[in-house]
Amino acid sequence: MARIVILGAGVAGHTAARHLTRLLDKKHEIIVISPNAKWNWIPSNIWVGVGQMTEDQVTFDLAEVYKKTQVKFRQARALSINPEGNTKSPSSFVSIEYTHPDKIGTKEEISYDYLINATGPKLNFGATEGLGPEHGHTVSVCTSSHALEANHKLQQIIVAMKNGERKTIVIGTGHGMCTCQGAAFEYIYNVDHVLREAGVRNMARIVWLSNEFELGDFGMGGVHIKRGGYITNGKTFAESLMVERSIEWITRAHVKKVEAGKIHYEILDGSFHELEFDFSMLIPPFAGVGLKAYNKADEDITSQLFAPNGFMKVDADYTPRPYSEWSAQDWPRTYQTPAYRNIFAVGIAFATPHLISKPMQSANGTPINPTAPRTGMPSAAMAMAVAKSISDMLNGAEKPTHTASMAEMGAACVASTGASFFKGTAATMTVYPVVPDFDKYPEYGRDIDLTFGEIGLAGHWMKYLLHQAFIYQAKMKPGWTIIPD
Repeated sequence: MARIVILGAGVAGHTAARHLTRLLDKKHEIIVISPNAKWNWIPSNIWVGVGQMTEDQVTFDLAEVYKKTQVKFRQARALSINPEGNTKSPSSFVSIEYTHPDKIGTKEEISYDYLINATGPKLNFGATEGLGPEHGHTVSVCTSSHALEANHKLQQIIVAMKNGERKTIVIGTGHGMCTCQGAAFEYIYNVDHVLREAGVRNMARIVWLSNEFELGDFGMGGVHIKRGGYITNGKTFAESLMVERSIEWITRAHVKKVEAGKIHYEILDGSFHELEFDFSMLIPPFAGVGLKAYNKADEDITSQLFAPNGFMKVDADYTPRPYSEWSAQDWPRTYQTPAYRNIFAVGIAFATPHLISKPMQSANGTPINPTAPRTGMPSAAMAMAVAKSISDMLNGAEKPTHTASMAEMGAACVASTGASFFKGTAATMTVYPVVPDFDKYPEYGRDIDLTFGEIGLAGHWMKYLLHQAFIYQAKMKPGWTIIPD
């Protein structure tokens, strides 16, 4: 019998758990460890953040789902990894601390035969003074509870506008090294949509504030897409959406500090600016969750397993090299750690070898460039590949048998406005591959026949149906295995 321990139950961790339940015999044990009691379909938080969905529509209890399977659930946070055991225990183990109300603060060591690190990110609001809902002056849609608060404050702004007050709304990224521009990009259009429905759009100034070098970068170095039979770039595509909705934009920006009603930011030319606001949703930068690692002698080996940003090193090429020498081949394929064949990291938990977008610094030396996205479809693909590899390794394979390189996979993004089935629109964009490969596709770095964008109601229907399908799949209801990840 083998024990597989999964740290985290987001898209990546829960996907790995689901597939392991169908791949492994019942004699094997699967343990999922997550500090959160609920699973959250994060892409739909933007609808919670504008009052178009409730929290219950985007979450469900993990324990209720897992108790129907061979998965054992621990509501706890991982503290450290001992991949070689220690002087007290010869087995590999992880140390955890329970967050469940009945056992809060209790610590435990859990041995494992295979470990999947799918912890996701720490939402690093602290990297920018005054950022975030807990200790700052901005809201967030990164969690369902954050999105609830965002909607509460947005509704107050709408009431004020109905009473004749003009308001400034700022949405985007809250640091020069943020990723996940897509979430903010979708949220700004939903805010625009609900303001129009409320009849107060004329009372709002809406501003997009981003660390992208230009609109449409999305941390992927920009993109060329096929649309309506012709090829255009992501910049033109994104700018047209903003112009049509009278949304202003500020790019190449690093938010240095947020005060009540005022954002202080720096741009690439080294100049400093201020932007007053009444409501602001700014995505925070991500960092690793702070896992530590120790060897058999209980010596700290964290720097061997993790990059300085706290994400776990895997089978990528981390050799420092100039931007002009970056390659699609640098990116990981199996997500196995170099030093330990039984440890994997997937989703946001793995350390990328470098950015996808070109690195930039302001005249003052401040890094201002989007970091690489690896959420949603890529996270699920990695998790499924690792689950299949572990299954095969338990059956005798010497090394991972399945791969999921971001330089060999595509992704789809559907930025939808409005959650009504009949009212709304969406900007739909597919990209293949996520990491451009200029050796294989010398002109654009991507397969232009598989990289395209469209706008319309059909994409909105797709987003709504995907929400329903993925919630159904995640709950592991009958037939869930036939729904593609």
